[in-house]
Amino acid sequence: MRIVMLGPPGSGKGTHAKIIAEDLSIPVVASGEIFREMIRKDGPLAEQIKGYVLRGELVPDEIAIRIIMDRLEKHDCKRGFVLDGFPRNLRQAEALTRWLKQKGLSIDLAIYLKVNREELIRRLSSRRICEKCGAIYHLIFNPPKHDEICDICGGRLYQREDDKEEVVERRLEIYERESHSLIEYYSKKGVLREVDGTGTIEDVQNRIKAILDCLRRRDLDKGG
Repeated sequence: MRIVMLGPPGSGKGTHAKIIAEDLSIPVVASGEIFREMIRKDGPLAEQIKGYVLRGELVPDEIAIRIIMDRLEKHDCKRGFVLDGFPRNLRQAEALTRWLKQKGLSIDLAIYLKVNREELIRRLSSRRICEKCGAIYHLIFNPPKHDEICDICGGRLYQREDDKEEVVERRLEIYERESHSLIEYYSKKGVLREVDGTGTIEDVQNRIKAILDCLRRRDLDKGG
């Protein structure tokens, strides 16, 4: 199954993408993680990407498309994948559709997580990450036992530059500007499903699971 996760920064796309991927035994292809990994490497492309990420801006389409398509060519994506953070706009979505069509494939499901703006800012500006092991904490929902110290490895917790409130505001403005046509695009293709992204992780995951179960039953009926 090939799935696209849609929703603003802080809506929980990454969390739910991982749960879905584990359930379906397919990989998560997360553009943010790929870009941050590239930033840690030397070279002109890494410097370019770093500048965009730190300013809360989108990586240009031509760069993002090339990097993500290269990742989707990997063997582990043959049975399907869950895309998190890509596509971010109509041009990227159309490029993905063309790439899949050349292989006789298409997107099976686009999950759109809806969360209000005030909640998104609260979620993002309270997130902290361990600099050693990468564990993620939330000062409101999942705080560490000791301030700024990782419970798992004792590493220092830090706030990502793109999680600072002024950058979060910028990220949300960009998302709102770009997202309407993207959501409409997948809606017209008949694969968009809107999901209320508020509540506990379990609440949201149960809503997503109901959609996946429905698709599985539909596929079984077609096969029968």
